[in-house]
Amino acid sequence: MSTVTVSAADVNKLRQQTGAGMMDCKKALMDSNGDFEAAVDYLRKKGQKVAANRADRDAKEGYIIAKTNADQTIGYLVGLSCETDFVAKSEDFTTFVDNLLNLVIENNVKSIDELKALPMDGVTVNDKLFDIITKIGEKIDITALEIIEAPKVVVYIHPGNKIVSMVGMSSVNGGDAGKDVAMQVAAMNPVALDKDDVDATTLEREVEIGKEQARAEGKPEEMLEKIAMGKLNKFYKENTLLNQQYIKEDKMDVRTYLEKVEKGLTVKVFRRIQMG
Repeated sequence: MSTVTVSAADVNKLRQQTGAGMMDCKKALMDSNGDFEAAVDYLRKKGQKVAANRADRDAKEGYIIAKTNADQTIGYLVGLSCETDFVAKSEDFTTFVDNLLNLVIENNVKSIDELKALPMDGVTVNDKLFDIITKIGEKIDITALEIIEAPKVVVYIHPGNKIVSMVGMSSVNGGDAGKDVAMQVAAMNPVALDKDDVDATTLEREVEIGKEQARAEGKPEEMLEKIAMGKLNKFYKENTLLNQQYIKEDKMDVRTYLEKVEKGLTVKVFRRIQMG
């Protein structure tokens, strides 16, 4: 019997992250010694519905902007976080993010630290951040800086600038299809481009969860591996971009859609950033 003390605030936090019931969340936290990630896995292994975007729900408020260079071969993205939506929507805040993005493009910046060291209005960007913090009374920070290159880069900015995606297509003729795929990335939040791009830790975790789910259903031990691999195939279809159902035509996956647009057309790289 667990002796861990779990607060109501912790239970509520896990409920918000997962969508599971209050008592299930309390038991998950107690049996996981208060470890939130372990508690999420515990709920999934018990077959509880868990919100896939729990990490997004923990994100701060903020504003994201992105654009490409003139020939659409490079995409640039910058995200600035803050504490309230009121600040995120203010003209001074959004203008500052636009200026940061211009600095990235003009100076070929590759990292957030490099951006913070650049001059702006007679001081460094880092000093400018502190000036704004003092002025508005909220903590703000540059939390995203992404650059991608491809024969054709397409940017999608969801209304409100809370979700922004960039997609690098394999062909200069992939612009129109790229718009559709960029919207797919924004809506479906894939974790990787294809099966081989999913990191080993995630794969091991999904296989173990699949085995535990099958075991809880009373399946024989010798069948657990096969069942888990079947669940892994479902994971690929739901979470890797090229294998996801295409949102505009669910009878085909994204890979098939792109092949119909142009033989050999595919996605080389993508990025998706969300705030709020």
